[in-house]
Amino acid sequence: MNSIRIAPSLLACDFARLAEEIADVERAGADWLHVDVMDGHFVPNLTIGPPVVAAIKKVANVPLDVHLMITDPWQYAEPFLDAGADVLTFHLEVADRGDVGALLKTVKGRGARVGIAINPDADVGALAPYLPGVDMVLVMSVFPGFGGQKFMPEVLANVRHLRDELGFEGDIEMDGGIDPDTIGACAGAGTDVFVAGTAVFGQKDRGARMGDLRRRAAAARGESTA
Repeated sequence: MNSIRIAPSLLACDFARLAEEIADVERAGADWLHVDVMDGHFVPNLTIGPPVVAAIKKVANVPLDVHLMITDPWQYAEPFLDAGADVLTFHLEVADRGDVGALLKTVKGRGARVGIAINPDADVGALAPYLPGVDMVLVMSVFPGFGGQKFMPEVLANVRHLRDELGFEGDIEMDGGIDPDTIGACAGAGTDVFVAGTAVFGQKDRGARMGDLRRRAAAARGESTA
């Protein structure tokens, strides 16, 4: 069974104090830092590009989990890898725009881990041809583009499909609406990486919140965090 990892989403942090926010959540126990990249095309919002990721990399001490919510990951994979992405994830929904196998090899060839993300309404079975070449599947529990959305419990079936029917043994990451009320169900279904934005950055005591999230996830898997 893969280890539990908490990945605070920097989209929810105070960007005017970015280095301080990163240091704070790392002290609080962050395993990864989740970086949402939106292009205004694949999703109706714009966030950050490679220069900001490079700046984050200079102050981060944990892996950067870069989620490309963009229409052309083939064009931008290398710039984000150059900027310091340790995990690079693109969406299944753009798979018809290029050679997915080549993109997977590009990312892995640079020594990074590669993931494919799926929206809540995705056909999970369409992932099957790509699973041997990926390290992680990111299951969106909201429709991508904006933070603070409500968790959609029906996506738990997507996690179970990956584990039970497709036999996927890599990491499964859940993104959207993760908080103390939802993390247990996600972990119980087979999720091991949890993206938490407002649930972490919205708390004064972020260490206590991440500890609570980790304990709840472990309990759902029948594990102890002691």
